[in-house]
Amino acid sequence: MWFAIFGQDIENSLELRKELRPAHLARLNPLIEEGRVLIAGPHPRDDKSDPMDVGFSGSLMVIDFASLEDAQAWVEEDPYKTGGVFDSVIVKPFLKVAP
Repeated sequence: MWFAIFGQDIENSLELRKELRPAHLARLNPLIEEGRVLIAGPHPRDDKSDPMDVGFSGSLMVIDFASLEDAQAWVEEDPYKTGGVFDSVIVKPFLKVAP
């Protein structure tokens, strides 16, 4: 089943995000290669500025896991969570209906 993962960043997370991004992507890429990632990306702080200048407020990932417990366990080991980028994380089942 798909699970939507909403990570909310700490304030001023940009430098820490940059530092941890390679490890975060290294963990995410195998799931992408397996076809288990529907969408993934960060939320820019606003819609008017270059995010690499103003930073991000969080991330959204929609990933296929066998269970909610598996999704939550995966998140708990993600470098953005263990490294302190994410202040909080919400994991919810997601039903894709369109397109």
